[in-house]
Amino acid sequence: MTERQRRRTTTMLCLAAAGLVAGGCSTGSDSTASAAAEAARAAASPFACPADAGESGKVATGPRAGGRLQIVTTVAPITSIVANIAGDRADVHGVVPEGTNSHTYEPKPSVAALMSTADIVFVNGLRLEDPTRELADTSLADQAGDAAGSGASGEVIELGTLTISPEEYLYDFSFPRSAGKPNPHLWTNPPMARCYATIAAAAMGRADPANAGFYATNLSRFTEAIDALDAAMRTATATVAPDQRELLTYHDAYAYFALHYGYRVIGAIQVSDFEEPTPKEVTELIGQIEREHVPAIFGSEVFPSPVLEQLADETGVRYVDSLRDDDLPGEPGDPDHSYLGLMRFDFVTIVEGLGGDASALRALDVADVVADHADYPQ
Repeated sequence: MTERQRRRTTTMLCLAAAGLVAGGCSTGSDSTASAAAEAARAAASPFACPADAGESGKVATGPRAGGRLQIVTTVAPITSIVANIAGDRADVHGVVPEGTNSHTYEPKPSVAALMSTADIVFVNGLRLEDPTRELADTSLADQAGDAAGSGASGEVIELGTLTISPEEYLYDFSFPRSAGKPNPHLWTNPPMARCYATIAAAAMGRADPANAGFYATNLSRFTEAIDALDAAMRTATATVAPDQRELLTYHDAYAYFALHYGYRVIGAIQVSDFEEPTPKEVTELIGQIEREHVPAIFGSEVFPSPVLEQLADETGVRYVDSLRDDDLPGEPGDPDHSYLGLMRFDFVTIVEGLGGDASALRALDVADVVADHADYPQ
């Protein structure tokens, strides 16, 4: 067996044996995995945004070019969150196309030129978009060289990295501890997305003091909307039988969501090298699905998986193929094309897929708190 095969098989065996592993499965002989998992769970819940989140970003006298604040963002949920703070007072440019695997996306040369003019580059961090982050570092280093002596240069802010501490990192099926990359999908947990907004608003206010009050007002309105989303999801979750709150997904994007709302992630099909599982691993999954009495299998609308269809056919379990990780519903400019629209869509899909009542979510207003002027590459 090759090292790669051993890693893949170990990942899936961890899936079958342990469910969601916080701090968990590794390819070595980690005898403390279970204790670490429980410690990480305890540390991660309940979540509180760091006290210094409102002090993020470096102080400046105004946008570097003397005009509007120039902001670059990565994945669409982050672009939407930032756009709800920026309104019409800053230019927000997303660079990772929607429906693209952000873990492996290689930015085009034109992105470097865009980043070289940025006051702030907001990334998720937690190793989500490494190639894009590396390009940002290079572009801003070049920018700093050009601005030598003026003190004017942009900065990279890792929203996810500033939101949780290493003790709160979750490691699981697609993100084993042995690979050194924690699960980075914090935004599927609304309180963590609320923290993203707090960090972004603080950094924008420091970089653009003349509009700090405007950004703070938008933050207040946006956090109210996120709190309403959170409350609606709690109401909807209460209608799902506790023994049905289990998730088997394609991509492992719901670890922090599950911990917050009391769901259990029992597996993810897409393993740590982002390839499809082997036939042997599929057989193991079928056995697990039957043992666990999994109520539904959730696939990705963006990355359809024939393996999930096979699992559903062979086990008779309902297959729901419409979850979205970071691809906003509709097209830019549509009412639901927003972070709030994305989360409502996914939460409705999960709740109804598990036999619950999502009416509280369906009644939710997911309109942006200000007009969204951001660029969303498609």
